[in-house]
Amino acid sequence: MEYWIWLSRIEGLGPIKIKQLLEIYQTPENIWKLSKKELMKIKGIGEKIANKIVDATYRENLEKYAKYMKKYDIGMITILDKDYPERLKHIYDAPMILYYKGNKKLLKHSYTIGMIGCRECSEYGKQVSLTFSNKLAKQGVCIISGMAKGIDSYSHRGCIQAGGKTIAVLGNGLDQIYPKENLGLYNKILETEGLILSEYVIGTKPNKLNFPARNRIISGLSDGVIVVEAKEKSGTLNTVDFALEQGKDVFVIPGNITSKSSIGTNDLIKQGAKCITCVEDILIC
Repeated sequence: MEYWIWLSRIEGLGPIKIKQLLEIYQTPENIWKLSKKELMKIKGIGEKIANKIVDATYRENLEKYAKYMKKYDIGMITILDKDYPERLKHIYDAPMILYYKGNKKLLKHSYTIGMIGCRECSEYGKQVSLTFSNKLAKQGVCIISGMAKGIDSYSHRGCIQAGGKTIAVLGNGLDQIYPKENLGLYNKILETEGLILSEYVIGTKPNKLNFPARNRIISGLSDGVIVVEAKEKSGTLNTVDFALEQGKDVFVIPGNITSKSSIGTNDLIKQGAKCITCVEDILIC
């Protein structure tokens, strides 16, 4: 475990480079033993990354990380483990390491839907998110979102209210609650046998650059993605791009043509995304 924690702590060493190293050296322990000179011989591993891999700073306190994870029931799944979700394994830059709290069986749930949209959503967006997630959950669908303000939060809540199971994918370590106002939601997801998931090691702050990367996991774990509300230039559309690259169904709920929060969603419909007005539009696909 500690060698994997070490790998996930190294800044700038993303999943593609970790995968490359594992294909050559098989285990994190073997990578740990490499010298800077050996690393520099590997295509794509420049001096900057090589310096970080051998940097003693990233090798400190690994036992403390492991003890903290054990104390707070934070588990780890690597891409080499049988528990690693098949849906995620074949996407571009699949995360090598997943940290989790809660019900990891949901990673292999039979049918999953991602729900995404504006943080500053309208009352219409709120009600649609609650209604769709609630009705889908009652049909046995697992709802996946990012536990952000707005559409994400209401999607999780609607699912929970229906007695369903939900997965929250975070853009920070599992010991960080972001936004802080969602502490209650975080706990409720766990209390109802849901799952909290992140590729980021504990201690990782919610840096804004983490969230676009997080979005590929939301779409990667989902059989399809519902866009509830999205502004013209929105991070939500980043998730749509990932979903399309991954060959996932993209469903869009039409919005008020006078609302800024609906410009992105209505444009997606014009571009050919499937317009939906009820959950049956999804379940018959």
